[in-house]
Amino acid sequence: MKSKMWFALLTLLILLIGGCSNSKTANEVSNKSMNMVHEGMDNMTNGHMSHTNPLQLAPSTGENELAIPPLLEPDGENPARYSITAQEGTTEFYQGVQTETYGYNGSFLGPVIRVQSGQTVQFSTTNEMSKDTTFHWHGLEIPGEGDGGPHEQIKSGQSKTLTFNIRQQAATLWFHPHPEGQTAEQVYKGLAGLIYVEDENSQRLGLPNQYGVNDFPLIFQDRQFDDQKQLNYQLFKNNDGTIGDTLLINGTLHPKLSVRQEPVRLRLVNGSNARNFTFKLSTNEEFQQIATDGGFLNSPVPLKKLTLTPGERAEIIIDFSKLSTSADLALMNEEDVVLLPFTIKNEQTTPKKMQDQLNTFSTTSEEQQLPVSKRIELFGMGTMVTINGKQFDRNRIDFVQQQGVTEIWEIYNKPDMMGGMTHPFHLHGTQFKIVSINEQAPPLNEQGWKDTVSIEPDETVKLAVKFNDKGLYMFHCHLLEHEDNGMMGQVKVE
Repeated sequence: MKSKMWFALLTLLILLIGGCSNSKTANEVSNKSMNMVHEGMDNMTNGHMSHTNPLQLAPSTGENELAIPPLLEPDGENPARYSITAQEGTTEFYQGVQTETYGYNGSFLGPVIRVQSGQTVQFSTTNEMSKDTTFHWHGLEIPGEGDGGPHEQIKSGQSKTLTFNIRQQAATLWFHPHPEGQTAEQVYKGLAGLIYVEDENSQRLGLPNQYGVNDFPLIFQDRQFDDQKQLNYQLFKNNDGTIGDTLLINGTLHPKLSVRQEPVRLRLVNGSNARNFTFKLSTNEEFQQIATDGGFLNSPVPLKKLTLTPGERAEIIIDFSKLSTSADLALMNEEDVVLLPFTIKNEQTTPKKMQDQLNTFSTTSEEQQLPVSKRIELFGMGTMVTINGKQFDRNRIDFVQQQGVTEIWEIYNKPDMMGGMTHPFHLHGTQFKIVSINEQAPPLNEQGWKDTVSIEPDETVKLAVKFNDKGLYMFHCHLLEHEDNGMMGQVKVE
């Protein structure tokens, strides 16, 4: 593998230098080329291979009960008013050690904001950090001027108020910062929170819905602590995506979750910078997926494992009244590392009957027959990542689309000299439908509303995209270092 890398980079160097006749130009190109070679080797040795064989996570010992984020209650009804503050603080992950962190309305992570479809809401956001930031509402259908992309920075000490209507169906969404070139570090140090959208449908389906009792948010993040037990992002930063060896769930180190013998709803969120998470039960028994990023599936899909890339969410049901609870029951990853041990309480309940039909989602024949109108090619590694051969420029509009009109976006993940890597593609301001993956229908558990889709090397995905609001929206790779390094573009909805 290393010899192939060196050969490819040497070929690049020869091609770049070979055509130069002017000695001064040749020297300039030679210096630039050598910089590219050094950067390329750094990306390769500290990049793709760290994703092919990532740092293994330390298993959870189950010594700490899982922290449950507080629910943020509204102040008022019309509009429902919520106050969210980005702040700096310290968090005790390790006993007796204070780690410097960021958080929303607290020192690490943030609350769950629960809103109702059809409701008018007002978000009052304040930046009490020493750095500029933004508030991006990931998965929320919202006018462009409130989306919280890199154009909407809130400077240190400043506030911004946003009022809008909730018009989408029930879903588990999240919010996090999106400042240009600074997103990865701010998320790494703790800026992330959740949004629950509820509607009439979600309340009649008989789903587990007692928050913190049988309905749990689970924000999965891998981190690496330095010798002083600090989240020293610059020390561990990887331009191809920073991966850690320490698992935090809801900010809890070595968590466990105590549940009753009943169906339990887990809202899985991959909030990591770059790590993919594959989830399975230690008993290899089935669970049911009931929702994707932006809403319910039409009916529960039985699975034995589920993979989420950064930015993706899924809701699953585990029926603890039917599992082999005599074994050490836990949620594990594909390497059989224990992520979350379960403690089963000797307490049975009489759960509601869950409805068989959860939604009426479909990709219409008209959408399937629409021609491709926007083509995107994802390519590169490290600091040399591009979309359609370009890096992000806030002054350039890459695409224009009409409000309320469905178009087909085709995204291709072009392999590089090392084969390439998975890119989670995220589109702001809307929920889309996956029309096809390599011209085939998506698997059943991806036939639902999505805002982030995993695209493998040499894979082509077609999306049906409609924006219900006007404004400027980002589209990008949700490997946060790739986003920071320019793997991002802009669509203007008119």
